[in-house]
Amino acid sequence: MSDLPPGINRDAVTRFFRDHVPGADGDLTFTLIGEGRSNLTYAVTLGGEKWVMRRPPLGHMLPTAHDMVREYRVISAMDAAGFPVARPIALCEDPAVNDYPFYVMNFADGRILTFDDHANYAETEADREKIGHALIDTLVQLHAIDYQAAGLGDFAFRPEGYLERQLRRWGEQWERSKTRDLPEVDELSRRLRRALPASPPPTLVHGDYRLGNMVLAHDDPGRVVAVLDWEMSTLGDPLSDLGYTLMYWGQVGDPDLRLLAHEESRVTARPGFLTRDELVAEYARKSGRNVDAIEFYEIFANYKIGIIMEGIHARYLAGETVGDIFDDAGETAAYMLQNGLATADRAENPILRGQ
Repeated sequence: MSDLPPGINRDAVTRFFRDHVPGADGDLTFTLIGEGRSNLTYAVTLGGEKWVMRRPPLGHMLPTAHDMVREYRVISAMDAAGFPVARPIALCEDPAVNDYPFYVMNFADGRILTFDDHANYAETEADREKIGHALIDTLVQLHAIDYQAAGLGDFAFRPEGYLERQLRRWGEQWERSKTRDLPEVDELSRRLRRALPASPPPTLVHGDYRLGNMVLAHDDPGRVVAVLDWEMSTLGDPLSDLGYTLMYWGQVGDPDLRLLAHEESRVTARPGFLTRDELVAEYARKSGRNVDAIEFYEIFANYKIGIIMEGIHARYLAGETVGDIFDDAGETAAYMLQNGLATADRAENPILRGQ
């Protein structure tokens, strides 16, 4: 029997699998997978069968975060709507089983491109170009879903006013989780509040839409098998997803600070991948939305993720993280906020430049 990773009550979780997951009646093996910077994700195996289990992180959690019931609800709705997600199988809402609610989904077989694992895949420029088109096509598909018809009309308290609420929320999260003073936070907050654009009509928003959360087909880089990690999904401004994608999308010639802030950016900073301007133009053409204010959304994404990384850094300092990838969370938070301010300083909008 293999070592049990933290966050799993073996006996109770095994009983839940036996009772609710077809084919899972046996001695299960649990392996922590993924980055695990927020919710914990485990591969659960039995012979040739494989599932994925998600639960909240250990230790302190920020308010409104890590809601497994909500996450299971949205992927169930997306699966029913024909959107590519890992198929949901079972939800456990009883904290007596494993301390917190958790859910089980199928294992989406394919490739997730990361800086550490992108060799021997999409090696031609033509295949790399396909990835950019697939990323935008899938995002346009998501934003075209009728969330009312999908049963998600009450998924957010009020879709309107999304950007104002997001700025307020992440400012409050910073005050709750900060371990030091970083001047970029106040400066970015000031500029973003002054430059707040008018939002298009609300859609379902993924909240963490990037290449690292996409499973691509082994035999076709232009086919998305599943979009993962829906924990920040809500109803709101669709351009926030596009801006978030741009933040993580590197391109040839990017400054070192950007690549340091977002290691994932190095994957796409190679010939053949679409540029950020090409991604924006394709989204505008296929969605029909005005993207004139897109630089605001990219800067806001740096602000938001910098604050999230600071929260992870706080959990690391408190000894409440699992895995060996958290020692640089504080440094990454600082890089992200610095990159956000550097991006703002180069913006076309003078308000974002601080003028």
